[in-house]
Amino acid sequence: MPVRAVERLHVAVIGGGSAGQEDCDRALRVGRALARAGAVVITGGLGGVMEAAGRGARHAGGINLAILPGNERQAANVFVDVAVASGLGEGRNLLVVRNADSVVAVGGEFGTLSEIALALQAGVPVIGLGTWELAKAGEPPRPGVIEASSPEEAAELALQEATRRRRRR
Repeated sequence: MPVRAVERLHVAVIGGGSAGQEDCDRALRVGRALARAGAVVITGGLGGVMEAAGRGARHAGGINLAILPGNERQAANVFVDVAVASGLGEGRNLLVVRNADSVVAVGGEFGTLSEIALALQAGVPVIGLGTWELAKAGEPPRPGVIEASSPEEAAELALQEATRRRRRR
């Protein structure tokens, strides 16, 4: 009997909706690695990093759950398997990270920065891949963003942190 999607690890992949090719390539590799490991990939369901992560998950036979900012599920990119129309605009960022056991941030703009902050505040581990560096008065927060050197390492760290977080609950 296959493992139900609700029992699998859920990892959000966040990043810019208008991302460059390098970030999209990284996100595709992260999505693919997460799906191969059996995780559900959560995204914001639009373009750029979100679409690339979903494409990687789809090509690896995984599940891509998207929490959209608007009211129309049809706004989701073609790689989304399950679309949730939140109607919350940028407020949906909270739902993306709160539904994840861990988060991988790939590049990103201010929306990504808000998701990183919301995740860390909620105790959701964040793995960074070419993303924001956080510091207050020159000191990084604890816990902070865990840096990865490759998409595959980011996926591996995200799965480890997600497993660790699940055990603590």
